[in-house]
Amino acid sequence: MISFLPIGGGNEIGANSYYLNFNGNGIILDCGIHPQKTGLQSLPSFDLIKEKSIDTCLISHAHQDHIGSLPFLVKKFPYVKIITTPQTRALAELTLHNSVSILKKEIEEDDFEFYNHDEVDLLIKMISYQQYEQQFELNSFHQHKESKVNATFYNAGHILGSAGILLENNDHKIFYTGDISLKNQTLIPGAKLPGTKIDTLILETTYGATDSDLLLDWNSESLRLAEEANKILNKGGSILVPVFSLGKMQEILATIWLLMQKNKLTTVDIYTGGLGTKINIAYDYNRFVVDRIDSEFEINTIPQKNYFEVSNPEEFFRDPCIVLASSGMMLENTASFNFAKRFLKQKDSAIFTVGYMETKTPGYIISNSERGNKIQLSENDEPTEVNCTIKNFKFSAHARREDLLKIVDKLKPDNIILTHGDEEAIDWIGSAILKKNKNIKVQIAYPEKEIRFL
Repeated sequence: MISFLPIGGGNEIGANSYYLNFNGNGIILDCGIHPQKTGLQSLPSFDLIKEKSIDTCLISHAHQDHIGSLPFLVKKFPYVKIITTPQTRALAELTLHNSVSILKKEIEEDDFEFYNHDEVDLLIKMISYQQYEQQFELNSFHQHKESKVNATFYNAGHILGSAGILLENNDHKIFYTGDISLKNQTLIPGAKLPGTKIDTLILETTYGATDSDLLLDWNSESLRLAEEANKILNKGGSILVPVFSLGKMQEILATIWLLMQKNKLTTVDIYTGGLGTKINIAYDYNRFVVDRIDSEFEINTIPQKNYFEVSNPEEFFRDPCIVLASSGMMLENTASFNFAKRFLKQKDSAIFTVGYMETKTPGYIISNSERGNKIQLSENDEPTEVNCTIKNFKFSAHARREDLLKIVDKLKPDNIILTHGDEEAIDWIGSAILKKNKNIKVQIAYPEKEIRFL
């Protein structure tokens, strides 16, 4: 008997975490934290599995919504074995230490058992790692034949170290896509998929509701960004680009620099800072050991100024510049949020968004506004008038919906479990699969609702 239980995330993009039981072998797929929630509400529901067999936790990649609650899992289940790719392990050391500092500012609950930097150091030492496309065995405490599971990581094309996970037990094959992209970015090439039929596919649906006609390929979108950026820079304005520290920072920084090198984009100072600059080093260090579009290209050779070293904020507007600041959704109290409040007042400058925005975030409010609108970014802020230019670009590190259907066509699953998307995205993908493949059983990963199959 195989059972699948979403303990976080599921039918939303949040604290992604799923419990899978293969005939007694208990496996947790991802262990995220919800970026828009705080305290206990931001964690997966670990109490749902406190009486269950737990042997291994496999992490698909190092974004906080997939790895951020790992220290809390280890506190509750200290014997669990954690396995990632080598690159995800290296990135986890950076992202988990960073989350310690962030969460301490946010959490005031008396019953919230926190963790510290020393515990993160111990956790990192606990993590085992496996290379792409090398099968490894997941041992169970039960140690009977029926519970033996073999696992293999496949490059998911999302960020450095990201992996789709193939699990095999008694001739039943499950493939968990994690966050996946089939298209090349500037640095990271598209995903690799197993070359075998899959019985059960656990499929992300992030862009399921997005019309792909609105999603240009990376190169075409880069040229569109350059055209719009030149209009701002050549008139003396500056541009704020909110980015996630991991993945989007590196890809957009490389994209902008290569556009400047090709004389497609006006050459100006580029400001970066914070965690993203440390992650740049990890990207460079691993450029020869994972697939890259250009293994010779080093991010740290790009001239960059540190925005934390600027004491007078007016310096960003004296001369044209581009500021890459996290978080990507401009969450309150982040660098991009603080920058956005200044940029919104500048009539000659602009804010360029480059990716997905959750509907309840300041980033969503800004991306859906235009010059002259009055917007309120948070409960603590007064309404402010939008004086700057707002432009939205789609540099996606997730598969577009046609590519999600291609994954289904290639892997030919009998069962599909849809995850990591809002209701509209999941509905579109589910309907499209069933129209084309009436024999496939499609189910939705509802939180706390167990799915069983043979």
